[in-house]
Amino acid sequence: MTRLLMLAACFALATPALSASAQDAATPAADAPTTNAPLTGNADTGRALTYTCQGCHGVDGYRNVYPHYHVPKIGGQSPEYLVNALHEYKRGTRRHPTMQAQAQSFTDQDIADIAAFLSELTK
Repeated sequence: MTRLLMLAACFALATPALSASAQDAATPAADAPTTNAPLTGNADTGRALTYTCQGCHGVDGYRNVYPHYHVPKIGGQSPEYLVNALHEYKRGTRRHPTMQAQAQSFTDQDIADIAAFLSELTK
């Protein structure tokens, strides 16, 4: 029960920041060129976006409530892996209700920023 309350508190704290990020992304820049080039992530921006990730991924030995499994460490993963995983959660091809909800709130640039930050972590 305590873990559920902690998780709910993390989401409550993250919602305003994520909503602002999503609103900013919903306003297209008039001069932004459309290309298929991979996005370059900004680790400083990614640090702010990953604040709530620590709630599950930063706790040693933590097991998620739904379903019962060990939550993986994501710090130090390759940026390509992190980008692919978040896009799969966003599309629904990788299933986990919490991660799908988180990923759907991110823009492609947010995902690149998150991957840039997490891939630089060594511990």
